[in-house]
Amino acid sequence: MLVGVKFCGGCNPRYDRGKALEAIKRQTREESEFVIAEEGGEYDTLLIIGGCTNCCASYCQYKSKNDTIRMWDESHIDNTVQIIKNGRNDT
Repeated sequence: MLVGVKFCGGCNPRYDRGKALEAIKRQTREESEFVIAEEGGEYDTLLIIGGCTNCCASYCQYKSKNDTIRMWDESHIDNTVQIIKNGRNDT
């Protein structure tokens, strides 16, 4: 599964977003390949990593075949991993 990753601008991060992505990558390395999302690219899943509850990163310019997962807190890591492993977003 190809996962396109989009980070917010980082104006008010409340956790280390890069570390969160690394934790997700470690736990899903069998299921997924992660790349920074680019306009015009098409991904199986989009992962939007916001640094605070606003999770204001724009992602309408990216194409996703399946899910768009939005996370804005470290507590979302486990749920994000499960969505990627299951190949669907039930939330």
